[in-house]
Amino acid sequence: MSEMTYRDALNLALKEEMRRDPSVVVWGEDVALYEGSFKVTRGLLAEFGEQRVLDTPISENTIVGVAVGAAMGGLRPVAELMTVNFALLAMDQIVNHMAKIRSMFGGQTFLPMVVRMPGGGGSQLGAQHSQSLESYFMHCPGLHIAYPATPADAKGLLKSAIRDNNPVIFLEHELLYNSKGEVPEDPEYLVPFGRASVMREGTDVTIVAYARMSLLALQVADAMEKEGVSCEVIDLRTLSPLDTETFIASATKTGRAVVVEECWRTAGLGGDIAHRIHEACFDTLLAPVGRVAGLDVPMPYSREIEKLCIPRVETITQAVKGVMQWQPT
Repeated sequence: MSEMTYRDALNLALKEEMRRDPSVVVWGEDVALYEGSFKVTRGLLAEFGEQRVLDTPISENTIVGVAVGAAMGGLRPVAELMTVNFALLAMDQIVNHMAKIRSMFGGQTFLPMVVRMPGGGGSQLGAQHSQSLESYFMHCPGLHIAYPATPADAKGLLKSAIRDNNPVIFLEHELLYNSKGEVPEDPEYLVPFGRASVMREGTDVTIVAYARMSLLALQVADAMEKEGVSCEVIDLRTLSPLDTETFIASATKTGRAVVVEECWRTAGLGGDIAHRIHEACFDTLLAPVGRVAGLDVPMPYSREIEKLCIPRVETITQAVKGVMQWQPT
């Protein structure tokens, strides 16, 4: 195990997979000469050359569309969009082609491709560059979606995504790139899709989260432990396939649950998760399922106001205390 940043863990995953499989190629805006906007593709051009690491025009629809064709033709492209916000310019390719090709061809072709996209708020980048759009992709069948919270999962999930024969949306929170953690050095280290992580065991309340919100949930669990409340923290790791079994088992055990997401509350995936818990655990729940989500507003540029629009340790703590106030009659 070595300690490294989330950014370096992603970079290592790309290098290991490109060394292992010559059909893996990387392209996107500024991924070659500039080595990526967030330096995730650092060193790839020098090691693998311009035939496998390509700078593309500023055209997200083209970047994804060419990746679809390349995947059908036998390559394993890893396409990078500079930010998830720009995926809106590629939604025709993502929704109508990337997600549907295998079904429309009756399974006669595979689509082993990955689209990497940084996202999330908190960097004071304004309304058009601070969005969390994971619910958009979850609403579309045919896509696998990963959103890792830790450097170890970033490496393991990206390697699994590249080896997967299904199209994968791979989301990375911009505020996690500099976060550090222990990462296995094994080049065969993989994190399977559809298997959530129990980051912390507890007995009183379940917190279901993903990406950066999982790390905030851990902070809340540490603080609540001092007040005598034992929180179990479930990190989803992948949003599709979604490991419903793990968070249902946890909510059944604790009797209380809080779902945390950074995306907008209205039609957010937290509502879907809360409903699944309600359906499966109705007879054992001791309180209504709590929800913490981003505010339903365009992200303000002001740093202080932006902080109020994104779930924080304080708002998650408030929600946990709220469900703990409910007592069985």
